[in-house]
Amino acid sequence: MTTEPKSATTSVAIASSGLPLTERQEARRRRILHATAQLAGRGGFDAVQMREVAESSSVALGTLYRYFPSKIHLLVATMQDQLQHLHETLRKRPPTEEEPAARVAQTLMRAFRAMQREPHLADAMVRALTFADRSVSAEVDAASRLTTTIILDAMGLTVPPTPAQLSAVRVIEHTWHSALITWLSGRASIAQVKIDIETVCRLIDLTPSAPGPTPPGTSGATAGAATGAAAGGRAKSGRTATSRTKPGRTKRR
Repeated sequence: MTTEPKSATTSVAIASSGLPLTERQEARRRRILHATAQLAGRGGFDAVQMREVAESSSVALGTLYRYFPSKIHLLVATMQDQLQHLHETLRKRPPTEEEPAARVAQTLMRAFRAMQREPHLADAMVRALTFADRSVSAEVDAASRLTTTIILDAMGLTVPPTPAQLSAVRVIEHTWHSALITWLSGRASIAQVKIDIETVCRLIDLTPSAPGPTPPGTSGATAGAATGAAAGGRAKSGRTATSRTKPGRTKRR
């Protein structure tokens, strides 16, 4: 196993520092994630030990800890890496369904089947997400943002998503994650997972899209109200957009 000089900033994980990695650092990180995926794929969560990962990726144990401070950091980063591969595959072969909800359901089932092919790896990554505390928030947020991007790409939006659509996407993400857990624990069949995913994706059809031209027969007031709802605006209790005169103080003109 190769040894490397310790960095002066050993207290900060290289992969989470926010600084761009050099070509050499990126290659080392790729080796680490590849070794982690292989170990998890063979033996699941318990098979991923920092020393074994260091040996398999030919880096010093101290170097590994500078990239990933813990096993949880490492497995969540592996989850993000797997999602990135999925995203690239989906861009090359996008979903074929016509409706946005059906495209998202098709996309998530493709992701689920990819995990189904390596259940030990899937279990390790999902358990890491479940165990992650605030110290892993940056890695968890990165994986969540990537999942959101995958869903939004599948929706095929031509304008930025509305707050209502983003809320629906979050619910879909939660359901997908829960479906993975119940399947991995043997409490749900693949058929049930498919039904749950297709059901929750129907939220996409129920959420207002970005405001556009007022449809024929729709009043300006109605269109304005719909736009305000999509933007997440809420009128304060007891107040309306139209001013009211108080009783006994009618103005004379």
